[in-house]
Amino acid sequence: MIDGNCTWDEFKARVAELSNKTEGSKLLFRGQASSNWDLQTTLERSLHPEDICEYYRLILRIKAEVQTYTRENWPSEPNWAEIEREVVGGYDSFSRFMTFGSFPHYAYMVYLRHHGFPSPLLDWSGSPFVAAYFAFRDSRDENVAIFAFRERDASGMKVGGDDEPAITQLGPFVLGPKRHFAQQAQYTVCTMWDKKRPYFRNHSDVCRPYDANQQYQQDVIFKFVLPSSERRKVLQELQLYNLNAYSLFGSEDSLMESLSIREAWRE
Repeated sequence: MIDGNCTWDEFKARVAELSNKTEGSKLLFRGQASSNWDLQTTLERSLHPEDICEYYRLILRIKAEVQTYTRENWPSEPNWAEIEREVVGGYDSFSRFMTFGSFPHYAYMVYLRHHGFPSPLLDWSGSPFVAAYFAFRDSRDENVAIFAFRERDASGMKVGGDDEPAITQLGPFVLGPKRHFAQQAQYTVCTMWDKKRPYFRNHSDVCRPYDANQQYQQDVIFKFVLPSSERRKVLQELQLYNLNAYSLFGSEDSLMESLSIREAWRE
């Protein structure tokens, strides 16, 4: 069994074992401060709409204010009416849009995700150590969890239908805030065509544990549960790799957090 309960040292060994296998797409990692938490996006935890078109209407409505106050700027096309025509044009149109198209306003959505606005993007890292930092940074329970996600197996294929939710992996090559690159961030989005409109859905409805007896697998999830009692050991080791709040966020607040933790350990 690859995943399950383990210590920090066992986790590193198991991840190395997984990473050395060439069974499919590259692994992505996500750390969560409680092992009891589901794989939820910040949009799912908010009061905002999960209807895809209505969500785009929302973020485009606030875009002028975001650009004004942040001095950032993103392309204005496609507009909401164009998105609605493309996305609600039918399942086939929506499926092509999600599989082959350019996710509308991706850079803008990445910025919103990194700065606290509810987002359908579930953020991952290409580094298990970055994920470990986020798991242990503010551990909330007896155990933390680090997830590893593999979208495709060695065949490189994915299958689905118009009555099933599907996960789309969005690549790292997007103009984003500095922390996007520092965190080696990538994102996934889970969607489903429901009757006449598409909606964002929960990743846990799609992800499945690895099955050694199954030949072809997609959207495989590995869950590692580690004790929060190892927090100090883990964060001290990650500090040796210069993985701390300031290196991952780059803000003045994160600098103060990093200095506080460093000095507390020095006492």
